[in-house]
Amino acid sequence: MDNKDSEAEIHPLKTEDVKPQENHENSVERRIVSKQSSRLSRLSRWRTAAFFVSLFLCLIIVFAFSFIIPCPERPVSERTWFRNYDNAVAYRFLAIEDVNGDKVQDVIFAFKASNSSSSFNRSCLDEGLPSPCAFVAALSGTNGTALWERPAAEEVEWMECGIKQLGGAEAPACLVVGKPESLTAVDLKTGEVQWRQSSDFGANYTVLTPVSVIPDVDSDGVQDLIIFIATGDKIKTFIHSGKNGKQIGSTGSLNVDGKARYIRLNLDSSYFLFYTEKSVYVYSLKDLYSAATGMEIKLPGLEQDPQWENNIDRTTHRLSLLSSGDIRYLAKVPGRSWDNILVVNSEMAALINAQNLQTLWTLNVSRVVSEPLLGYYKPDVLGVVLESEIGPNRKKVMIVEGGSGAVQWDLKLNSRAESPGPATLSTADHRSAFLIWGEYQAAGNETRSRAPLQKLYLFHPSYTNVLLELRNSTDQIIAFDATLFERSRHACYVLLRGPHPSEEPGLVSLMKRKLKEDVSESRVIWLSQVAVDSEQYVRDRLYRMRFHSR
Repeated sequence: MDNKDSEAEIHPLKTEDVKPQENHENSVERRIVSKQSSRLSRLSRWRTAAFFVSLFLCLIIVFAFSFIIPCPERPVSERTWFRNYDNAVAYRFLAIEDVNGDKVQDVIFAFKASNSSSSFNRSCLDEGLPSPCAFVAALSGTNGTALWERPAAEEVEWMECGIKQLGGAEAPACLVVGKPESLTAVDLKTGEVQWRQSSDFGANYTVLTPVSVIPDVDSDGVQDLIIFIATGDKIKTFIHSGKNGKQIGSTGSLNVDGKARYIRLNLDSSYFLFYTEKSVYVYSLKDLYSAATGMEIKLPGLEQDPQWENNIDRTTHRLSLLSSGDIRYLAKVPGRSWDNILVVNSEMAALINAQNLQTLWTLNVSRVVSEPLLGYYKPDVLGVVLESEIGPNRKKVMIVEGGSGAVQWDLKLNSRAESPGPATLSTADHRSAFLIWGEYQAAGNETRSRAPLQKLYLFHPSYTNVLLELRNSTDQIIAFDATLFERSRHACYVLLRGPHPSEEPGLVSLMKRKLKEDVSESRVIWLSQVAVDSEQYVRDRLYRMRFHSR
């Protein structure tokens, strides 16, 4: 203390200078801290404001999508609908396409009558046709209402729908092959005629189906059509423009040894396999085009495969490797890289490698009565459904593994000669549901005194010993098909019933039925004596079965 006092006495101004300096430094520090705190305060307020603005915008978006912006409406499909036509006959054609763009499949079919339904009140005279005539009609898949009806020809020999670019339009179209000789392109969306052309097919002819679409050969920007007409032991080939229906070039002629059918095989090139009971004849698209036009042309699909060309007799076009005799069917079975060929004759079925023409497997099966059908018994393992005759009004249904030829499942049924063929629907477990017509009778309980009934059965590989009896139809069935009317859902079957064109006119009825409606009311049939679950549990499980669009 004495030192401080003495120092103050010696330097009286020094203490006075120090105090203002300390006060100045403190005030500067306080101002800096004050500025920093004010910045932080403003930054915090901005952050808070940004948070609440973001939250407000999110709430507005959620509110808009929930209440203001409407969700796309999915059409409500009726589970079952009927459409009846009086005083008419039906043709054996059914096509399933989305006609009105509502993402639900619609049904196109053909019938013969004097007038259309009351919905359109069209007559044959409107198109310059004699009455009665053949009408093509499109019905909505949701409720069966008529979307359009159009007089198309005096008689329908064949009809094919879903052909793209026909008539140069963006929408697909239907091609109607009529009698007398005429080709008519009908717009799938509106039913309007795109073009109509007459063609000289000759007398007593049969159209080999389906009609094939080929690359654009007349350079008009639209793919073209090749049509095969069988007359006796000859097959006439006609190439027509897809844009206007006019014939391109002249009529070609192929010699065969009997009633013929054909399949088209697409390898690196396109080949047409015509088969009779005795032989298989092979023509490349290049051969057919050159015969019709007398010109050589280079287009995709017109090249020739050296392996196939070496095995084809250049004079007769006969393929001896596949000409095994008594051929019932040729069918394409998808392989890993290309389609293989299933050859079915009266005694056996054989799968042929389409690249090297080697036999992959054979299976003893006699008198196959319906066209082979593809399905999946095991997940993602392709199989083939074969129906063979095993006696009067008796058939055997087999599911054969496509890769090995092993029989995975089989069933014996009573069956009528005119019974519809089977159908398959892809399920979400990567297998198939199989729809089969016939009449099941337990072993030891068979009766042959009456004609077999027409019953529709459902089989799914998850229950190998169970059949579901869905319905019993006493009417004459003209055509039958099963499909998913919406993507991966709404599994239905379609029945067209009524008199044939060769019979007296009567009631023609078209029905769409949702498969689940029949499953819930079905009768459970145990194929073995062991019942692993209750019948109601089986119905419920198959009712909940989900489907998948492959």
